[in-house]
Amino acid sequence: MRIIDSLRETAGDYDGFIIDLWGVIHDGSVAYPGAADALSSLRDAGKKVVLLSNSPRRAESLVAMMKAMGIPRDLYHAVMSSGEAVHAELLTRKDPWFARLGRRCHHVGPPRDLHLFDGLDLDRVGLEDAEFLLNTGPDDVEDKVEDYAPMLDRALALKLPMICANPDLVVIHQGHEMLCAGALAAYYQEKGGDVRYRGKPDPAIYQTCFALLAIKDHARILGIGDAFHTDMAGAHRAGIDSLLCTSGIHAEELGTVYGRPPEAEKLSALAAKHPHLRPIAAIGGLIW
Repeated sequence: MRIIDSLRETAGDYDGFIIDLWGVIHDGSVAYPGAADALSSLRDAGKKVVLLSNSPRRAESLVAMMKAMGIPRDLYHAVMSSGEAVHAELLTRKDPWFARLGRRCHHVGPPRDLHLFDGLDLDRVGLEDAEFLLNTGPDDVEDKVEDYAPMLDRALALKLPMICANPDLVVIHQGHEMLCAGALAAYYQEKGGDVRYRGKPDPAIYQTCFALLAIKDHARILGIGDAFHTDMAGAHRAGIDSLLCTSGIHAEELGTVYGRPPEAEKLSALAAKHPHLRPIAAIGGLIW
């Protein structure tokens, strides 16, 4: 895999960009140095940018969060998140699987994610009274899957379907690995639970991004992210090129930090674990 030092080495080949947030733009608390400048340069070059996150938060919440981190709203075209996609599915009920869920929901997640229920005709109830689970992720950065196993096992016994509003297994928060909703969903699914995801790598969420970009030739769209199993896999399934940012999920495995390119041998070893995925290149950070 080619290693590039700056985004401008490949930006001219594309008109639109679908860029991950956590691990590319910010680390969960602060924006990475150079990220705002890179977005500004893409805008000034006439490129369209949609920021795509597997966060369970609504898009407007992510806009506010980025603004607080120093990423102004005028640096990108739109934001899409798995939380926004889940909200839309629960609101419209167009998908037959979602239409069958009923209205009584048991929320698996912290209070900070409750805005996901805004505008939805749902009753948040205890596990025994629920018709389905809405999983937005663990409560605390120290939580483990084992902490949730008794509750999830009981939900399995009750045969409750689960919506996973964040397909990520883990994210890197200020240099430390933090469990995400996807890990709880993986446990549930492995035990025979019925789970639906809305987010990367599901091609459906890329169709939403394509509509926001309004670029007919998808060969002119580049997906940028930090994880093979979500960002690179999602771009591949959606039929677009991808660029691997090595500053996030795989940073420890690659022995690198934000802004520093990975060693070629370590990058090759990582890529060999995902032989069906071939990003056009790797970059140490979102650097123009």
